[in-house]
Amino acid sequence: MKTLDRFKILDGTALKIVAMIAMIFDHVGDNFFPEMVWMRIIGRMAMPIFAFCIAEGFAHTHDKAKYLRRMLIFGVVSEVPFDLVTAGKVLEFSHQNIMFTFAWAIIGLLILDKVGGSALKRWAKNLIRVIVFIVFLVGSIILGLDYNMVAIAIIFAFYILREKTDWIRDLVAAGVHAVLRNMGIYWFGLLGFIPILLYNHKRGKGLKWLFYVFYPGHLLLIWVIRMICYR
Repeated sequence: MKTLDRFKILDGTALKIVAMIAMIFDHVGDNFFPEMVWMRIIGRMAMPIFAFCIAEGFAHTHDKAKYLRRMLIFGVVSEVPFDLVTAGKVLEFSHQNIMFTFAWAIIGLLILDKVGGSALKRWAKNLIRVIVFIVFLVGSIILGLDYNMVAIAIIFAFYILREKTDWIRDLVAAGVHAVLRNMGIYWFGLLGFIPILLYNHKRGKGLKWLFYVFYPGHLLLIWVIRMICYR
């Protein structure tokens, strides 16, 4: 496995940039070139990469509560652009943007950390973890979160297995994706695990605000262009 380390060329910033480019292909293809399926295929890579970045970000942040607040704030900021693009309405409450999905996952991770640091017996901790896992999977569907169960399950898998070897961590997360998101072009989401395998465990240049601003910003831009082109 040491030989493979030479291929680990992507830091955290690079991973986020790859995911953002994939997301642009996906949303531009969906809104302007629906016949170009290859754009949607590229777009499938975004979610697993972002899920990995959320798990890594949570594991290394110095202020987990602040991390959650930031995600919730940008979830609120992103909801109107998201609804305009996906539903053509200013507000539509049946389907929530991915920032809220990530915030929901972070709440679950906070609970898992709390359970792990408690004085409970091991069997009790494991039982509670299973219950938390089920509650957050079901809750993601009830709340209408984007990518619901698959995003939550993959984030949990990445976080819980963060101390395992990269191959084990990524293989389990990819297996979760294959089981929960295996219809049509969603199979191509497995391509997103290739950049993750190239992660070198370095944060990179940071740019932590880039994705927060990019997500609502690019959705709003897509809506504006769509209004101009199709009015």
